Amino acid sequence: MVTAAPAHPATAEDVHVEGTLASGATYVMDVPAGWNGTVLLFSHGFRPPGAPNPAQNVTDPATRALLLKDGYALVGSSYATTGWAVELAVPDQLATLDAFTERFGAARRTLAWGQSYGGFVTTRIAERHGDRIDGSLSVCGLVHGGVANWNNTLDPVFALKTLLAPDASIPLAGFQDQASATTAAATLAGVVTQAQTSADGRARIALAAALHNIPGWNDPSQPRPAPDDWNAQQANQYTAVRGLLATAAFSWRQDTEVLAGGNSSWNTGVDYAKLLRTSSAYKEVKGLYKAAGRSLKADLRALNTAPRVKADKNAVDWMRRTSTFTGRLTKPQLTIHTTGDALVPVQTESAYLRAATAAGSRPLLRQAYVDNAGHCTFSPAEQVAALDTLEHRVDTGRWGDTGADSLNSRAAQADPTTPARYTAYRPTPYLRPYDLAHPGDAYRP
Repeated sequence: MVTAAPAHPATAEDVHVEGTLASGATYVMDVPAGWNGTVLLFSHGFRPPGAPNPAQNVTDPATRALLLKDGYALVGSSYATTGWAVELAVPDQLATLDAFTERFGAARRTLAWGQSYGGFVTTRIAERHGDRIDGSLSVCGLVHGGVANWNNTLDPVFALKTLLAPDASIPLAGFQDQASATTAAATLAGVVTQAQTSADGRARIALAAALHNIPGWNDPSQPRPAPDDWNAQQANQYTAVRGLLATAAFSWRQDTEVLAGGNSSWNTGVDYAKLLRTSSAYKEVKGLYKAAGRSLKADLRALNTAPRVKADKNAVDWMRRTSTFTGRLTKPQLTIHTTGDALVPVQTESAYLRAATAAGSRPLLRQAYVDNAGHCTFSPAEQVAALDTLEHRVDTGRWGDTGADSLNSRAAQADPTTPARYTAYRPTPYLRPYDLAHPGDAYRP
């Protein structure tokens, strides 16, 4: 990593640059007057096929203003394609760094950071191209990797179909085209809507949600339920389950299957009773089944005896090669996550901790948590505090205090006008982990 002072001195005025890479991806760069020599390489989140795909170099305008005020250069690309674009996203981001260096000179320090799917891209850069960066920050990232992501997305829809529509012809994977995925999603969504009207149905929806670790408070607009208010928690989970059906579980899965060359997900050999006992929502599910007068044991038996979904080996191999983590870091990484995330549950952090520990990278990794509902619902202060903490580690070679109080103090200093909600928290295990540090995770038909 180049650590010399910038080849080009700080600019006399703010500079905004837009351009196009050889891949067709666009990039955007903002370099403030008085650039401090640090460049922040930002990787944006997942964009479904057909969605607008502009270049992006920061999470939100308020955070942009704080970072530019502090002298950071902000860069990022669009990725050449939308969807599960990892094979292009990483090269596009590295090419954007090259374009920055050509225009502004070598940075004194380069920090990679990314949000949601961009946290996945950032961690991919950290593991495979650690020589290009000095440290990384994953913000609500998919740090469990692609195989684990799609396996765990399969489990809740498998439970819904098996328990609520066992005789219906609803494919869960291996879609012929986007139209068939959309039809399957709509059919299952209709079944779930009807099930929500009965106590039995609500208990079963909660069981499906528990297999994805969907929390009972997952949207900032929802009142926060009491810890034992199972009905309110289930109502919140129902909304998240409907969202999962409308996006990742069918439409996004079909697009990813095209890239992978088939279905990369499976549930052969899965013991759903064991999974449920490990879930963060286990007590809630037991409470709702008891209130409904329904046998949880019988429904778990139905899940464990139902015909399973098998994966296409070539598709698993593609996902393993392109989208699975080794847990091997050579530079420090900080990850932050909200505790009430339904789309990318906080337990993904447990999955990466498992990988990093097995790979011997645990000292380079720190994880912190924000007490809030929703996906990536961080305040500008919380984001800047995380970057400050990572930069301190890069500067000193020591993590120092990364506890909630320290992070909240940094957040308050960065921006006293927005919340500082870091909290001491330890997520439950990720239910379907898969990484390259654990050979036992391999697919077995």
